[in-house]
Amino acid sequence: MAEKKDFRRVDRFIWELPKEAREDMRVPARLFADAELLDAAFRDRTVDQLINTTTLPGIVRYAMAMPDFHQGYGFPIGGVAAMRTDTGVISPGGVGYDINCGIRLLGTYLEQEEIAPYLQDLTTVLYRACPSGVGGKGRVRVSGRELDELVTQGARWALKRGLARPEDLAHTEEEGCMPGADPSQVSPRAKERGRPQVGSLGAGNHFLEIDVVEEIYDPEVADAFGLRENQVVVQIHCGSRGFGHQVCDDYVKGLQETVRKYGIQLPDRELVCAPIDSPEGRAYYGAMACAVNYAFVNRQVLAMGVREAFEQVLPGKVHNFDLSPILSKLRRDPRHIEGCVDVLF
Repeated sequence: MAEKKDFRRVDRFIWELPKEAREDMRVPARLFADAELLDAAFRDRTVDQLINTTTLPGIVRYAMAMPDFHQGYGFPIGGVAAMRTDTGVISPGGVGYDINCGIRLLGTYLEQEEIAPYLQDLTTVLYRACPSGVGGKGRVRVSGRELDELVTQGARWALKRGLARPEDLAHTEEEGCMPGADPSQVSPRAKERGRPQVGSLGAGNHFLEIDVVEEIYDPEVADAFGLRENQVVVQIHCGSRGFGHQVCDDYVKGLQETVRKYGIQLPDRELVCAPIDSPEGRAYYGAMACAVNYAFVNRQVLAMGVREAFEQVLPGKVHNFDLSPILSKLRRDPRHIEGCVDVLF
């Protein structure tokens, strides 16, 4: 078992465990942390899971853990790994159970003093406009056919139904639609769970917040994003709800036999995976992309709920165009990058 002393400091915030530390490691493991945060990595299975990730076939350069790292399923949460598309694997546990869990940030023209008298009313209306809780029902009901269209088209589906504006898509990664989605690879159970939950936060660490920008660290970047001090913004943090969870669960169970079929040796069965360019790998990718698009639509529908709530509580002070998406980034899904990797840190 690796210890803190086994990691060498590469940079101020980069710690590396060489691949010679364990005989089955294919690449080094890197943690992005200061000294204090590095200590936290040893309080759960983060380090063990990161090292296990380095053993996967086709991994390129490093297995990395970003500063939000903590114990996950197979991979640590905050784990990053690049895989070769010809010899690499795709792992449902690496992508995670809440596929495309992410945050959307909506900016306003309001400042803290303007909104303070309305916070209680806003909170009440937002609770109604943006459902939350375990098993919570969403703002939008869809049929089975509509769900297939939703997970294939992503945010374009919402745009066609008046639940988005063109600029919303322009400010969303992938314009709110990941290619390669194949609803035929999604189980009936996943679709059953997903149909009633479109436009809902869920539970756990998901949230909707009204925030104020207190301090700007990089004026140039802040200006590019339209952020300023004392500005009121809204964060929406959620993912693919029961739909994505079921997709992951189905393939974590279904790929156990695939590991044996292809003779993949794993130090932890939670790393269950399939070769990327295999029927099983392509099937998971198609289902996973559906969950990515579900999450894009989910956050988009909630953003419209936030706009409606602000317009209701602050008539004359805020209009539909005032709450614009500044940043809507997905956090967890695999990327397919053409070409070769030259430098990864």
